[in-house]
Amino acid sequence: MKKKSEQKLWGGRFNSSTEDIVEQLNASIEFDQRLFHEDISGSIAHAKMLASCNILSIEECDLIVNGLQEIYEEIKNGDFNFQIDREDIHLNIEAALIDRIGSVGAKLHTARSRNDQIATDIRLFTRKECTEILQELRSLRRVLLNIAEQESQTILPGYTHLQRAQPILLSHHLQAYEAMFSRDSQRFEQTRLNANKSPLGAGALAGVTYPVDRDFVAKELGFDSIITNSIDAVADRDFILDFHSAASTTMIHLSRLAEEIIIWGSSEFNFLTFDDAFATGSSIMPQKKNPDVAELIRGKSARVIGNLVQSLTLLKSQPLAYNKDLQEDKESFFDTVDTVKICLIAMHKMLPTLGFNTENMYKAANDDFILATDFADYLSKKGIPFRDAHEAIGKLVLYCENNQLAFSDLSLEDFQKSHALFDSDILDMDIHTALSNRNVIGGTGPESVKNERDEAMLRLDLEENSHANPKN
Repeated sequence: MKKKSEQKLWGGRFNSSTEDIVEQLNASIEFDQRLFHEDISGSIAHAKMLASCNILSIEECDLIVNGLQEIYEEIKNGDFNFQIDREDIHLNIEAALIDRIGSVGAKLHTARSRNDQIATDIRLFTRKECTEILQELRSLRRVLLNIAEQESQTILPGYTHLQRAQPILLSHHLQAYEAMFSRDSQRFEQTRLNANKSPLGAGALAGVTYPVDRDFVAKELGFDSIITNSIDAVADRDFILDFHSAASTTMIHLSRLAEEIIIWGSSEFNFLTFDDAFATGSSIMPQKKNPDVAELIRGKSARVIGNLVQSLTLLKSQPLAYNKDLQEDKESFFDTVDTVKICLIAMHKMLPTLGFNTENMYKAANDDFILATDFADYLSKKGIPFRDAHEAIGKLVLYCENNQLAFSDLSLEDFQKSHALFDSDILDMDIHTALSNRNVIGGTGPESVKNERDEAMLRLDLEENSHANPKN
């Protein structure tokens, strides 16, 4: 058996090998290998900085950079042999570099620790994934706004407590989700900003003794700035919590939208139909067409929320600075990244395929008592205190229910029995009037909804233009 010092890059003070079970417990290469791009990018920037500070020669730097680029291509092409005894992505790459170029490769880790190295890698990864998720969010928002424009005349009941409440435009309803996802975009944008600070140069926790140029590395990697406190640089994972939090909120919004798609697609509602490409059947009931895509999106929100809780729990009791516990932040983080992305993509691809049953929506919006608030407002506008008007219409609803009548069955005389201030124009009140009366800012009136949509489109266009050529 080889001595530990001959097997491990950190093995100088050890006399014997670790147990196999420790090797398995300690290794993270099975999941952190996906950080290879970030790890090699950070190492190349570090090598260039060492050369600029005369800690490495130009020749040594070139040899290291070329070796790292070759390793990068091997990993990218699936030709690299990851080894579990080399623990993680950092040591796998460094050991491969030493195998390839000899002792010069061992100089790469000068003025660097795995602690600030992994902190750099995961920040670069977070930045990249935030950028990609922001693009997916913009795609979803665009789809929602496009459908809202197409369905600008479609009327359906708005609900509170899942009870028909007031008539609204479908476009208004869809634009509410666009507003949610717009806030999600802001959260991921802020997370990206929080992550985009360089910890490299902090060393293990106390800084390094070499005359390094941390600003050089930060600029090379596209960071906005450096983290000035070396302890915070290696111990901070707030940006991961920020990511999990933003992701959880996004998944909750996706889940709410998925829930409504599921309900609206039920036989009881029959507001929409599912395209075959985004539905599945039953193994026993031949007639079934199930909204599995929406259900899976709804279900996957649970695992993302669970990952947030896992990360919060992981960090809550860790003393400063770096602890091996932090190895456990990556699997849940990667899972959240992958889950949010696939759900965003699935939702924005599914939405345009939905068929809205506008007649059924309109019929439901013509609920017997859905104009009750409008009738109360009618009286209130004539000088009646709203609470008195509310009571009068409540009694009118009760009268109708007791006599199996709808508002549309009532005569002017019936209305005037409820309150003398009702005039003949009350008989002209319908859901179209109710909508047009709500052309206030934020209301469901056609003009208001169009203005809201135009503003949202403009905001989205500006966002897309500003991210067309991102700095990093």
